[in-house]
Amino acid sequence: MASHADHADEANRRDFLVIAGNAFAAVGAASLLWPFIQQMNPDSSAKALASTDVDLSHVKEGQAITVMWRGKPVFIRNRTKKEIEEARSVDLAKLPDDGPEAADEKRVKPGHDNWLILIGICTHLGCIPKGQSMGDAKGDYDGWFCPCHGSHYDTSGRIRKGPAPHNLAVPPYEFVSDTKIKIG
Repeated sequence: MASHADHADEANRRDFLVIAGNAFAAVGAASLLWPFIQQMNPDSSAKALASTDVDLSHVKEGQAITVMWRGKPVFIRNRTKKEIEEARSVDLAKLPDDGPEAADEKRVKPGHDNWLILIGICTHLGCIPKGQSMGDAKGDYDGWFCPCHGSHYDTSGRIRKGPAPHNLAVPPYEFVSDTKIKIG
């Protein structure tokens, strides 16, 4: 007849085998799932689009350029002193979108007040507003005008008139030098 100590040893051995078997199964399942999970990550070509470097040295005061970032147009304008003064003289309480980025100072980087960088997509229905080219209609506030439904943006990219509910978005960007920015 088996003693009580033999039953205890057998139970300990059985518990160990169950725990070891479950751990082995978990590691095996994880090693099988890893390739499927990894394939959901973006490929290197998509990662390359995550940020865009832009040389601003050729953009003169008063000029604007458009670059693409993540498949979206980004408006970059080297604003004149007059455009900056117009943007800063606006009563923020009268803006349709007077959120935390309504003040012109919050829409530009300190020390680079002349450079306005915006995602060039109208916040009403996703159209691309006019105002980047010299001959474009810039709307009633000298910024951008979306002819699809009549949204007018000012020289800080803020909605001033029309159906658009929000200001043009400011993408994440930083100055890597005085003449170069990195968007994204």
